[in-house]
Order: sequence, then structure tokens, then C-alpha cells
Amino acid sequence: MKDLKAETPANGNLSKLETSRCGSSGEALLKPSTLPTVLELSELSPDQKARDNWGSSLEFLMSCIALSVGLGNVWRFPFTALENGGGAFLIPYLIVLFVVGKPIYYMEMLLGQFSSRGIVQVFDFAPLMRGVGYSQLLALGVLATYYASVMALTLRYFFDSFAAELPWSYCRPEWGDGCVSAASTEDGVQGSLSRNFSSSSQLYLQRIVLNETSSLETDGIGYPSGSLTLMLALSWLTVTLIIIRGVKSSGKAAYVLALFPYVVMFILLIRAVTLPGAYDGVMYFLTPQWDKLLEPVVWYNAVTQVFFSLAVCFGVIIMYSSYNKFGHNVYRDANIVTTLDTFTSLLSGVIIFGILGNLAHESGTKDIASVVKAGPGLAFISYPEAIAKFKVMPQIFSLLFFAMLFMLGVGSNVGMVSCIMTVLKDQFVNLKLWMIVVCLSLIGFLVGLVYITPGGQHIITLLDFHGVTFVSLVSAIFELIAVGWIYGTKRLCQDAEYMLNIKTSKYYRICWSIVTPMVMMVILVYTLLTMRPLSYNGQEFPLPYRIFGWCVSGVIIGQLFYWACHANYKQPKGSLKCRISNSAKPHADWGPLDLKQLMDYQIFLRHKDETNARGLKHRCLCYTVGDRIFG
Repeated sequence: MKDLKAETPANGNLSKLETSRCGSSGEALLKPSTLPTVLELSELSPDQKARDNWGSSLEFLMSCIALSVGLGNVWRFPFTALENGGGAFLIPYLIVLFVVGKPIYYMEMLLGQFSSRGIVQVFDFAPLMRGVGYSQLLALGVLATYYASVMALTLRYFFDSFAAELPWSYCRPEWGDGCVSAASTEDGVQGSLSRNFSSSSQLYLQRIVLNETSSLETDGIGYPSGSLTLMLALSWLTVTLIIIRGVKSSGKAAYVLALFPYVVMFILLIRAVTLPGAYDGVMYFLTPQWDKLLEPVVWYNAVTQVFFSLAVCFGVIIMYSSYNKFGHNVYRDANIVTTLDTFTSLLSGVIIFGILGNLAHESGTKDIASVVKAGPGLAFISYPEAIAKFKVMPQIFSLLFFAMLFMLGVGSNVGMVSCIMTVLKDQFVNLKLWMIVVCLSLIGFLVGLVYITPGGQHIITLLDFHGVTFVSLVSAIFELIAVGWIYGTKRLCQDAEYMLNIKTSKYYRICWSIVTPMVMMVILVYTLLTMRPLSYNGQEFPLPYRIFGWCVSGVIIGQLFYWACHANYKQPKGSLKCRISNSAKPHADWGPLDLKQLMDYQIFLRHKDETNARGLKHRCLCYTVGDRIFG
């Protein structure tokens, strides 16, 4: 498509543009307040292909639910809430949800649906910030590959659950006297575990499933596990089959991926609340520890929980929304998904701690904290151990739990891989979609083999921080600045008004412009100030691995600066200030994908601009700032 941004129209078909001089170069440029001219159909690419759409609006909603309601809700939220004040954690969590989660979620839905572009092309609104899209793309690649390895673990436990006796419920002779059977219900079992004994569920994960190495420095990462390799292949095959036809196939699968976990959750909820000791476990989870609210780390954990639970600032929401029909009510959907995500986290907490309360009861201890493991340990140690103590059909509940975990993992990973697929499809339009999907899956499988080696959990910990968590916080701040200040909150609200015919409230305007970017900046500063050498199971990573981790971070964050320089270099000759200013403006074809709608949108903006400019000859700084927020 012809780029008209740096040109002055010369033919009579286009309306005359007001121009100004920039610097000393003498180039004629559009004034910042002057909007792009109306495009003629003849000037646009005749072979531009229509973008696929969801089969129905419900498919989009289900896909967003399957993406946002993931493994983090089941094993991260309950433990994070427990460590950060129990029921009191809900106060900072809900506050952060309203000032970070909901505003970003709605913002990304607006950008994706309005432009019908993926996470790289959406930055046509400010080419200077295109590196944000590439940074998010690389972070997604890291996340998707190790997420699949976690799905492989859930599959391994799922198939293990068909055994007549759950394999993690008893001790092996080679484990010696330091093992305590998970199925044992004798009093004092938990006391034994506290005296350097280990449960059979923990040893099963470490020695049988993972064959975990004790030290990267002495043992290296080792070779991939044969059984987990097969499970990893099945995981990627599942993802491939779901997205092989893009949103046409993934949209249909979204119903199962979004609804099945809730069916299982309600079955497990009924079972959990009827177990002996369940009440104590749930109350332990919900009882507020008010003194925790004064600790900065609690608010930090609330922000990161909301941020990663909703999957905001990864580009997937933008991608999903880009397949919507123009005018779809994303305001309603954003509220539904963010509310449902919070409800699911609370529901998971009640289920998990109800079962853990029973585990403590059966183990003869009232200290529920002593039976809780953090993160994946909650799913693969504490919960399997609790199931092993069930007297009635433990295999059934084990199958249901790990099937639910697998579905949650698939729902999230489908979104991640689809996002990468969309960027490649937008770049290579004539390439067959199935070829892109198969290639991505093969690469993901090969990279994922690293994570199922004996040292794989060490590598996951390393890349989770350096390749996902840290870089995502940085790219999120740049995304919020790009939208709120470079593109402008006022312009985004005008886009929402044109597309949805609704006025944006002051709540969203203030969050997009001030509150949300400030909160994310504080979190980044806090992360830097409290940063310690990365470790796994109490052991610091060897220096070569730490250097590798920072190199990964450098490559991903470096995209921000590389593409900013690239956008500046592509501008016409002129002063540096002029080129930077020009590269921060939207492309001339920025707007709705439909050509007639694009022309109508540009007329709409021109009318808005003329209306706002009447009688305003001099504008002070305060007025300019206020105008960019409130219009």
C-alpha cells in the first residue's frame, strides 16, 4: 500500500492539506493537528485480502476466556494470596485489577478490533514504537515453548492416573528410608516430613518424572526424557490441530477449552467442600492478615498476578480482537473476561485449599502451610498427594484434575502460538496458513526438548524471568506510553466513539494516561531495586547461565531501540527532531481495514479536529496535557 504520510498530494482528487516547515530542511509536512487526507480507493492496493473473522461473537469471548483463565489461576493465585495476607490480599488485588487489568484489557481490545492488525502492524499508529510489538513477539515465543513443556507434565500425570494404584502414592525401594508414602494417613506423617523426610509425591516428580539434576554446574542439563518427549509431541500436536485453519478452527475449539475446565472445577468444588478438614483449609486461605497490606511486596505481587493472569501486554488480546467484526461490543467483553478471571482465581483457591485442608487433616497436622508447595509444586506435589489419600476413586479425581490443567494450558498456548502465526501471516500473505502452523509447532517442539531434560526446570526458571517476566514489564511501559501519550488518549477515545458509538469515561482516560503507566513504572523500579541473583531450589545459577539470561533480556528489550532507529532512518531527510516527530505519527492508512470505513473515519476525525479548534488560537501547556487526556 502506498505510504502517503510523508508526501503532499498533488492530484486534484485529494483535498488540499495545510502544511508547515519542519526545522531547516524546508520539507513540507502535515501539521500535528492536521489529520491525514481522505484516501481514494484507486490509490490502495487492489489485491488487499479481507481478514478472517470469528464465526460468531461468542467464539471471540470464549477464546479470550480460554486465554486469560489459565494455569496461573489454579496454582499461582492461591499460593500468592496465601503468602500475601490471605483474604486481605483481595483488597490490593481488586484495586490493581481496576487500575491496571481492566484498563489495559479494554485498551488492547480497542486497538486490535479498530485496526484489524496483529501485534507488530498495530504499531502503524506510532511506527517509532514498533519495537514494542517485536519485543512482545519474542517474549511470547519463549513463553509458548516452556508452557508446552508444562502441558507435557500434565499429560504425563494424566496418563499415570489410569494405573490401578497411583504411582506417586507409594515409595520405591531405591528411595530408601527417607520416603513417606503419600497415601499414608497415619498421625505424625507431617512431622516426619518436617525432619528431612520427603513424601512419595515429591520424590516421584523429582526422580521419576523429571529425573532432576542437583546442579547445573556439575551435571549440566542432560538429555530429554523419553516419556516427556512423547507428551510434548502430543501437546504440540493438539495445538497444531486446533489452529491449523486459524480462527475458523480455534474459534470452534474455544467452546471446549473455555467451558470444560469450569465443569471440572465445579465437580472438584463439590468434592472439596465435603472432605474432612476442608473448612479449615478454606478459612486458612480466606482469613485476612491485615498487617500484610503495609508491605510493598504484597502490592507488587498483586500487580504481577493481575498482569500475567489476564495476559495483558503480550499482544494476544490485540490479535484476537483483530479478527472481530468492526463495531463489536468489546467494552462488554472486556468487563466479562476480567470479572470472570477474578472469580475463577477465587474458585480455584477455595478448591485447592479445601483439598489441602483435607491433606493436613489426614496427615495429622493443623499447620496447613506445611503441606503447601509453591507454583508448579502445588499442582504436581501437594495436590497429587492429597488425591492419593482419597478413599473413594482417587483415579477419577486425578484424571479430572490433570485433564482440566491440560485444557487450561492448551487454551493459553493456542492464543500465544496464534499470535505469532498472525504476525507471520500478515508479513507473508501468500504463504499457506497450515505451513506456518506446522513450522511453528516443529520449532516449538525442538526448543521445548531443552525444558524436559534433567536440568529443564532450571532453564524454565531462568527464561521465565529473563525472557518473559522482566522484559514484559519493560515492553508494557513502552506500550502504555505509546498509546496514552504518543498516539494520545484523546485519539484512542475518538476511535472508540467512532467504532462503538460510546463516550469513554474519565476512569479509563485517567488510567490510560497517568495511573496505569505510573503503577507499571513503580513495579519495574521495585523489581530492579529488590533484584537478587536468580536461583533455583536455593542454588544460584552459575555465571555462564546468568550471562545467557541477560543476553536474552538484552535481545528482547533491544528490539525497542532497534525499530525506533529503523523508523527514524526511514523518514525523509531533515533534522533529527523532524524525523522523530514524523515517525511518531500514524501512517496515512491507519484506521479501519475496510476502505470505505477508513475514508469515513478520516472525515470523522477531520470534523472532530475542526470542531475542537474553533476559537482556540493559543494553548498553554496545561491545556494541551488536559486536552490529550479529556479532549
